[in-house]
Amino acid sequence: MYESKSLLARITEPADLKRFSLADLERLADEIREVIVSTVSKNGGHLASNLGVVELTIALHRVFDSPEDKIVWDVGHQCYTHKLLTGRYAEFDSLRQDSGLAGFPKRTESVHDVFDTGHASTSISAALGLLAGEQFKGGRNRAVAVIGDGALTGGMAYEALSHAGQLGLPLIVILNDNKMSISPNVGGLSKYLSRLSMKARYQSFRRTFDSIAKRLPLVGDVFFDIVVRLKRAVKAVFYTDNFFVDLGFEYVGPIEGHHIQQLEGVLHDVRRLGRPVVVHVITRKGKGYGFAENDPGSYHGVPSFSVTGGLASKEPEALKTPRLAKTSVPGNAQMPAGNRGRPSFTDCFGRAMLDAGGRDNRVMAITAAMEKGTGLSPFKLSYPKRFFDVGIAEEHAVTFAAGLAAQGLRPVAAVYSTFIQRAVDQVIHDVALQRLPVIFALDRAGFVSDDGETHQGLFDIALFRPIPNMTILAPAGGGELRRMLDWAFTEPRPTMIRYPKGICPPEITALSQPLERGRGVFVREWETNLCLAFTGSLYPEVWDAADRLLSSNIAADLYNLRFLKPVDEQYLADIMNRYDMVVFIEEGMLEGGFGEYAAELAARRRCTAQVYALGVSGNYAAQGKREELLHYNGLDGAGIAASIFQMYAENRILPYSRGAVR
Repeated sequence: MYESKSLLARITEPADLKRFSLADLERLADEIREVIVSTVSKNGGHLASNLGVVELTIALHRVFDSPEDKIVWDVGHQCYTHKLLTGRYAEFDSLRQDSGLAGFPKRTESVHDVFDTGHASTSISAALGLLAGEQFKGGRNRAVAVIGDGALTGGMAYEALSHAGQLGLPLIVILNDNKMSISPNVGGLSKYLSRLSMKARYQSFRRTFDSIAKRLPLVGDVFFDIVVRLKRAVKAVFYTDNFFVDLGFEYVGPIEGHHIQQLEGVLHDVRRLGRPVVVHVITRKGKGYGFAENDPGSYHGVPSFSVTGGLASKEPEALKTPRLAKTSVPGNAQMPAGNRGRPSFTDCFGRAMLDAGGRDNRVMAITAAMEKGTGLSPFKLSYPKRFFDVGIAEEHAVTFAAGLAAQGLRPVAAVYSTFIQRAVDQVIHDVALQRLPVIFALDRAGFVSDDGETHQGLFDIALFRPIPNMTILAPAGGGELRRMLDWAFTEPRPTMIRYPKGICPPEITALSQPLERGRGVFVREWETNLCLAFTGSLYPEVWDAADRLLSSNIAADLYNLRFLKPVDEQYLADIMNRYDMVVFIEEGMLEGGFGEYAAELAARRRCTAQVYALGVSGNYAAQGKREELLHYNGLDGAGIAASIFQMYAENRILPYSRGAVR
């Protein structure tokens, strides 16, 4: 809980802002930035984007009446000020924590969060739908979509703009531009003309003039067309961009995004306008915190950091990862201890791509506005002509990759698992149907810390396993990820490699074995009646579960599936027939997942083993650290062991005692 002697502590709802003086508002903006920097430094989160919209958010809540007026935040990673101004200041120190405030808008959290967001380019569609519903019910409230210039690269945003212009409803789109450079002279004139065009007197005159022009005998339609073309020509000269005008929007801007009084003046005019309008606002990402202003890319999504020293002064996350416990298992089945200084799966992928690019000039890298997040920055630096950042356009990224593959190149589309959901049709229609050798590197597969339901990568197995011609691989470590990528480059068909956001565990000898299509590899093997078969991301958790079982004199074989598709069914059936019980454990949804398929295979092949599946079922994953989410879903070591103890009890299977390694 924060200090009560503050302006923020006096705000219980946005209406309270309207009693503040301009001097108070400027002080409030400084206070908000201090709270955001302090909280994010402890909890992690999105920093630069939130610091850039403080004044804009204050102005919006001073002019519009939330929640009656609907404000939709595209992506949502700039909503922290909005949360602070809508009665959540006292809880703000719980941001992104287990059972705390979400890092994105969440309808179940506040009536002021009118639409859940987390993926980019959705706000205009959502706001237009909210406004159309409001108008249908006879209401007069407004809808505002706040969208960044990055999110505007998404095709869905253009589809929504086109539809909004067609409907002509009074939708307000705030274009938060934190990149564009505007010429002072043209910008100043544009602002003046734009402000003028918002005045009610001008709008009334324009409607009257257009009506008279159309009614002129004989030449009315021709004259009106000439007037329209003339207006567009004038706008093309004076306006920064007339693209929005051509779509049927009024255009206002560019406006200084850190000047509250000016923003309010424009927004008051816009609120009274009865037409769709784009308000072009220029902001600076990271404003008010020097490290973030100077390097907004690195301070976009951050872990905890030192306020005075920035990110550089904190110990790297890799060095803070707990050590893996040693086991008493002999031979090469023993997992080495310690993760200190180990790379992440993303790091391993980036290095493997860099090496692959050096060996083969056909290797291309594609990302959808996630160059750093996917580990492709080194590849871009070394091979800029073979690197493509398509912006927030996953659908285009996939089909663009298909085109490269059709030309005999070897494209790798690196996309977060949660975002590949946006391109399912393109994966099916443009890649798999044509058997094109596109490689999909699905980072953040499985549970993802802190970002909540919208960012969990739990659906890719169920979504893509049914697709013909698709190969899906799941590495258990960095070396295995590299070998899978190299193997995929030899394949004449599409391949997906799914891996978590996390540190690579130490590898053992078994994981270095060559890949065999459709087959996995044993990482621990006994003469026992229990086998734990797992997707690679759960390797440490399954190993921990096996140690817990071993302490109760239950030995378990551990089988790393490697291939989630295709599967050598006879090979897997033979494995299942060696055991009384086989448990398939996956970091994904049970419904449509690998375990469900394995149970069907066992029934079809009349395998003798009792087959069980552990995974995620029943709901969307909550907010929390990955370790917490694994625990809540029974997929940490303790949870897996507890489930197996229960399975033994229910089936009255007597466990074999620990035997010799075979």
